[in-house]
Amino acid sequence: MRHEKHEHHSHHQNHDKGNHQNHHHHDHGDHHAKMIADFKKRFFIALVVTIPILALSPMIQDWFRFELDFPGAGFLLAALSTFIFLYGGFPFLKGAKEEIRTKSPGMMTLITMAISVAYFYSLATMLGLEGDDFFWELATLIAVMLLGHWIEMRSVLHASKSLDELAKLMPEKAHKIEGDSIVEVDVENLQKNDTILIRPGEKIPADGLVASGTSHVNESMLTGEARPIEKQKGDEIIGGSINGDGSLEVRVKGTGEDAYLSKVIDMVQKAQADKSKTQNLADKAAQYLTFIALFVGFTTLSVWLIISGNPTFAVARMATVMVIACPHALGLATPLVVANSTALSAREGLLIRNRTAFENAGKIDTVVFDKTGTLTHGEFGVRFVQETGDMERNRILQYAASIEAHSEHPIATGIVNEAKENGIKRLQAKNFRAEKGKGVFGEVDGKSVAILSPKALREKNLTPPKTDSKTATTDVFMVVDGTLQAVIGLGDRIRESSKDTIKALQALGIECWMLTGDNEDSAKAVADELNIDGYFAEVLPDDKLEKVKSLQQENRFVAMTGDGVNDAPALAQADVGIAIGSGTDVAAETADIILVSSDPGDVLALIRFGAATYRKMLQNLFWATAYNVVAIPLAAGVLAGIGFLISPAVGAIFMSLSTVVVAINAQWLKVQKK
Repeated sequence: MRHEKHEHHSHHQNHDKGNHQNHHHHDHGDHHAKMIADFKKRFFIALVVTIPILALSPMIQDWFRFELDFPGAGFLLAALSTFIFLYGGFPFLKGAKEEIRTKSPGMMTLITMAISVAYFYSLATMLGLEGDDFFWELATLIAVMLLGHWIEMRSVLHASKSLDELAKLMPEKAHKIEGDSIVEVDVENLQKNDTILIRPGEKIPADGLVASGTSHVNESMLTGEARPIEKQKGDEIIGGSINGDGSLEVRVKGTGEDAYLSKVIDMVQKAQADKSKTQNLADKAAQYLTFIALFVGFTTLSVWLIISGNPTFAVARMATVMVIACPHALGLATPLVVANSTALSAREGLLIRNRTAFENAGKIDTVVFDKTGTLTHGEFGVRFVQETGDMERNRILQYAASIEAHSEHPIATGIVNEAKENGIKRLQAKNFRAEKGKGVFGEVDGKSVAILSPKALREKNLTPPKTDSKTATTDVFMVVDGTLQAVIGLGDRIRESSKDTIKALQALGIECWMLTGDNEDSAKAVADELNIDGYFAEVLPDDKLEKVKSLQQENRFVAMTGDGVNDAPALAQADVGIAIGSGTDVAAETADIILVSSDPGDVLALIRFGAATYRKMLQNLFWATAYNVVAIPLAAGVLAGIGFLISPAVGAIFMSLSTVVVAINAQWLKVQKK
């Protein structure tokens, strides 16, 4: 619901940006839960008050042939109706004000117009204006609309925690070096040029440059680079990344607003604010109905004033038209489909956070995949083992893993994991030693084993053999007793389902693009392997948003699929942002839809599903408003010349019928899921 989204944006804008750490206590999930509870409470109270309003309404008494009249009955009816108008109608009056302020009239404006006309016109009839009162219409309309909004809010996951999740990536404390001592300080008190100590395994509290020490730093959450990066003196470090096995002293460069993470937060905010202007289907329909009702209402008033010269009669016609124009069924037309569709989607592993984006999934013509972690596993692992001697694959892995088990290097981790996955038992390694930039050495099974870098191999006068690998890998060479036995290529593995997904999307006429920070060669290798339509290589994390924008400027409807902090701005910018389940919370919080499993194939399910949901909503809006096409002209008195004027009672019957049709139709989504 958009009125609520706007409230969040203004809420976020007030954050003191340099002070993100302090804002964990803004829990927007709570806010959403409170809003759901509020609508629920208002609905039940409105329902209780509606019963006496119906019983006291002369029109209802007339229909059901009963009488309930006592001194002050009219006064009680007006008092109860005033209560329901102010209490039950409050969220709509407030929402309409917001919609008009942002110049995007929608559902709230339409409901407000109908209930206001019904209320003030009915009040006027009580005070002596000729005509029937609409108090019962007012009460039932408010009750149905509260019910619809409550159902809808309950079904869609709330989407506004993204900025808190981003802020959480930063640790709250840092170890500051002051002379010979180390002092623990709050991160927000760090100044530029302070020196901080980062111990092994700690989160890095600020952007900076390494002053001394070496370590491998895991930046995958931020940059999407699967391989931990070796950092030494003079290298840049990003706040929020995770230190590996060494200690580092870092000179602080960016804190608060200047930090990389704060910049990401700002980009996300801007993109989300732009996106929240898009309206969902029900709001668009409501916008048209608002204009139609106003136009027909005032036309009716003018024409009847001219023809009959009787202002009372003319006002009665106008009020009837404007009340009928806001169909009760509209309040349930989309919420029932949304509730049904989100429940079904969740069963299929799609969690929907932004309804408008989900409704639009059928329009997607371009899907941009972030490479690392989305199309690939995002882990640095063994891509191939090429035998160059007489040892077979499992034995090679056994020797390699036995030696590498003693090393902390990312390459070592990849090799050890591969052996583990293949159920290969490690042997004992003796005399282990590691030489920086060259490799690792030791003895396994009485043989001397070395795992060398290409440079170290050449120094031993051995030539690296040609590999038949298509993809860009980091290769190491295993030498046993002086003989080159194998080339082990490490890299990020492509997910099994990536190829099929891309083929299936292309078959639907959807273009697939890939975004990656990798160099041109690596990117091209993966793009060719997956037969992808286009790719952007060497993209810096903060440029991802621009690349998505550039595709949107070609009038494409773009979905972006990603899993990391660095994807967050692009996910917020895309028409539909999709987070892969194994990714970071930040990506999930920024996306419109979350895929529970890490299977890119679910993108396909999402597009099919979104399209089916949209069709169902269109049908429901048709049923909800079709009766208007007949009822509005009749209420306006088109056939008054032959004595046929629709009474509000007949309008009410039409209205109830369309509500029933809409409710039944929403249930049929189950049948047409695939």
